[in-house]
Amino acid sequence: MKNNSEQYKKEVLEVIYKISKDKSLLDDFIKDILTPHEFENIGVRWQIVKRLAKGEHQGSIAGDLHLGVVTVTRGSREMRKKDGGFRRTLKFLK
Repeated sequence: MKNNSEQYKKEVLEVIYKISKDKSLLDDFIKDILTPHEFENIGVRWQIVKRLAKGEHQGSIAGDLHLGVVTVTRGSREMRKKDGGFRRTLKFLK
């Protein structure tokens, strides 16, 4: 399975891209492919990113979201990438 993992990830991204215009289908697909816990974690990660983008301190974010600072630090590290997906997405959504 490991040999094909990149191919599998690309295929999932392609499926998401193709169905993205149908919000109901996308919603159902995401809820089916992820466990409730995985989906919750993604939601929390997105909250971390949005709050970091607003300039909030990592400790405050960790406390408010009941997370370890290490979890917030990972988001912060990704936000430092000028052309990373988080920064580009936040810019796209403005």
